[in-house]
Amino acid sequence: MGLVERVQSVNRGMIAFDLLLGSATLAAPRATLKVLGHQRPSPDAEYLFRRCGPIWLTFAAAHTVAAIRDEPRDWWALAWLRGTEIATDVVWSASPAVSRPGAKAGLWLAGLYNLSVALGFARLSRS
Repeated sequence: MGLVERVQSVNRGMIAFDLLLGSATLAAPRATLKVLGHQRPSPDAEYLFRRCGPIWLTFAAAHTVAAIRDEPRDWWALAWLRGTEIATDVVWSASPAVSRPGAKAGLWLAGLYNLSVALGFARLSRS
């Protein structure tokens, strides 16, 4: 499997991941936060987290558009979209409410993952 096929495969995985994350965040924000390593959230934290659900569903839509159309402009847009997420999880890892062992490291790895997929999508935009 070459680079192009590998990045396209990762993109398909991101469609599923963002659909799951966005849906779970809307339907069960407290449970989703728990899975992510967050302590029991306050009502305002739960409300704010639920507001992220539509964001992740929008990400899923963007990944789907790129998968279907496979145009350079769509891959470039995805590169920028994922680039906006490089530091988000790293910043979130600073919260004292993220306390499950390994959760903070996982959030740092998510930032590195977003960097790598942003670079992969940028590469596809040049094809």
